[in-house]
Amino acid sequence: MPLSADESEPAVSRELLNRAPKVLLHDHLDGGLRPATVLDIAADIGHELPATDADALRRWFEDSADSGSLERYLETFEHTVAVMQTADNLRRVARECVHDLAEDGVVYAEVRYAPEQHLAQGLTPEQVVEAVRDGFVDGQEQARRDGRPIVVRQLLTAMRHQARSREIAELAVAFRDRGVVGFDIAGAEAGFPPTRHLDAFEYLQRENAHFTIHAGEAFGLPSIWQAIQWCGADRLGHGVRIIDDVTLGGDGSYSLGRLAAYVRDKRIPLEMCPSSNIQTGAAPSIAEHPIGTLTRLRFRVTVNTDNRLMSGTSMSQEMAKLVDAFGYGMADLRWFTVNAMKSAFLPFDERLDIIEEQIKPAYAVLGAMS
Repeated sequence: MPLSADESEPAVSRELLNRAPKVLLHDHLDGGLRPATVLDIAADIGHELPATDADALRRWFEDSADSGSLERYLETFEHTVAVMQTADNLRRVARECVHDLAEDGVVYAEVRYAPEQHLAQGLTPEQVVEAVRDGFVDGQEQARRDGRPIVVRQLLTAMRHQARSREIAELAVAFRDRGVVGFDIAGAEAGFPPTRHLDAFEYLQRENAHFTIHAGEAFGLPSIWQAIQWCGADRLGHGVRIIDDVTLGGDGSYSLGRLAAYVRDKRIPLEMCPSSNIQTGAAPSIAEHPIGTLTRLRFRVTVNTDNRLMSGTSMSQEMAKLVDAFGYGMADLRWFTVNAMKSAFLPFDERLDIIEEQIKPAYAVLGAMS
């Protein structure tokens, strides 16, 4: 577990942080494209972009996403989704995603996207999943050759404002032995509660399938309560607003409401994305982000990127921000990483192998160097 304040160690250096193995549970494929790739594909298909060079386009995505509004944040995806409508382009984007994550020291990742958003050029949902799977395989093989082994799996997402969740849930089950490890719903929370998709969640539970739900980001405790108690979510996508059920005393004391206590007692993982949460207005700043309090109170906290392009971030950068804001050391980063690997939808023995063979040995070496 993280070190307590009176056992603190020196804050980790950027060099050690970059070398540390990382686990990523909440990353959107259509939110992590390289600007150069967006430009390249857009030129081929005749899609007009708001900028004409990679640096300017990167700045446009980051500035547009930094609005304090989840709805405005989601509008930036119109351009990334537009260049992900053929099997070749999907495979390229997926391959490059794996390469970028491996370069950042990620050893395991679950990358999510909505198949229903990639059908404009005639692909079937099955073909979309196959193209992404092929890209992930390509990327993993290259990463292994480069000496940066990584395992990447798919989470299939249904859009909460649409009515295709049961179809996407069935797709996730059909491909669960072929690169897909789970299901998710995403999109604007307000007005679109997870209970609208109960049929999909009940189907997944009958099929012994894993799923996470975006909840407690732009909407409060009712969204989290429904995701867990009505829908049976294994994890919470973001879950930031669980802090609303925590009362803090000026002397460091605290009390948990019934829902917060349940989330902590049940060890329900929180897929927290600090930079993204600032952009969408779910938290005021990194220093004031609930991740600090929730970590101190031993919730099952994990650190994630959400959308690397829009937030201009990476796992190393997210951890660096937490180090700067809270003074975390290697023991804390190891705790976040093991939390995430324990919470992954990969089979237990495969999770254990990554923890015992990659994460723990690497942190033992890096901890001795800090």
